[in-house]
Amino acid sequence: MNGAGELLGALPAFTVEAPWWPEVADVVAGARERLGAEVTVLRLLHADRPYPHGGAVTYLAQVDGPVPRLEPAQVNLAPHPHRAPYAEVGGPAESIRWATGAMRDLGLGTPSRIIQRKTWNLSALWQVDRAAGPLWLKHLPGFLKAESEVLAWLGAVAPGAAPRLLAADGTGRQLLGNLAGEDRFGAPAAERLSMIDLLHGLQRRALDDLPLLAGRGVTDRRAGLLYDQIMIAAEPWLSEIFGLAELLAGLRERLAAVADCGVPDTLVHGDFHPGNVRSGASVAPAVLDWGDAFLGHPAFDLLTMCDGLPDEEAAPIVARWAALWRRVALGSDPVRAAELLRPVRPLLGATIYANFIHHIEPSEWPYHAEDVPTCLRTAVAQA
Repeated sequence: MNGAGELLGALPAFTVEAPWWPEVADVVAGARERLGAEVTVLRLLHADRPYPHGGAVTYLAQVDGPVPRLEPAQVNLAPHPHRAPYAEVGGPAESIRWATGAMRDLGLGTPSRIIQRKTWNLSALWQVDRAAGPLWLKHLPGFLKAESEVLAWLGAVAPGAAPRLLAADGTGRQLLGNLAGEDRFGAPAAERLSMIDLLHGLQRRALDDLPLLAGRGVTDRRAGLLYDQIMIAAEPWLSEIFGLAELLAGLRERLAAVADCGVPDTLVHGDFHPGNVRSGASVAPAVLDWGDAFLGHPAFDLLTMCDGLPDEEAAPIVARWAALWRRVALGSDPVRAAELLRPVRPLLGATIYANFIHHIEPSEWPYHAEDVPTCLRTAVAQA
């Protein structure tokens, strides 16, 4: 498409190394280097697989500058009420204008280069290079914009424990400081102990600020609210997934038993795996990507951190987490709470994915559609 929103045609297909659909830096570079086209990726149009990743995917892109030889294309360009602003023609450019203006107002210099890194229904991300070091422009859809409030709170109570929020416009645009180190995907179990320590400190600090965070729009998944949210997400699948109805029949009593364990609700990260922790040899860890954050039980983050580990490697992590919460809530039983919530975690996952689907346009449903029934089946298997 050109800047006026007119469909021009399709670039020839080409292969990129990274299979991850939201990661578009290689797509942009490939179009430039192989085909001579300067493009900005707007959104996914369709994929030849029902779920990520790999395979053949087609993106809608805006072309800037000379137009290379194109093939005929048929694309439905009708507007959709759930389309993110950064997925529209001119949307990325508007976000970049906002970021450069924020940098100017804050005295942070001007960009020397801006690289589109990611775009999908949950975020768009640009690396903003400058002489003093990179910054990051992140644009979230409206239903995830409360991440800005979480980052602002974290910056006030625990500077350095999360990306520094330099500016936000209240609609989902954020200008973020850079964090040194690397994302700790696949970190060994021993390293995850310090991650548990870090998050627990933040969650302990949040105990007194839950009304403030709720008032700023952070999703509330405490007690009865979580029950209602799970039931809404699971209802369409009751007749298709054997054992789901039985699990849900005991859900209210299970959640009551969790409450009886005495571990308080707090701010939950919502996706606390090692890849969302950034650190290095001489760099203190920091927690990334708070878009899924909610108010609820901290055991959900523990279970995510232990996901995939053998029992003998997970046991010390659970023990450390439980000891920390026993100091906060004397007489509590954190281990029992975590075990009771084990099948509830995938129910929560189904709820989160169903919420994504509810807020995105159908062409991007493949990102998440299979996750809902998969999570529900996992919950039944773990009950």
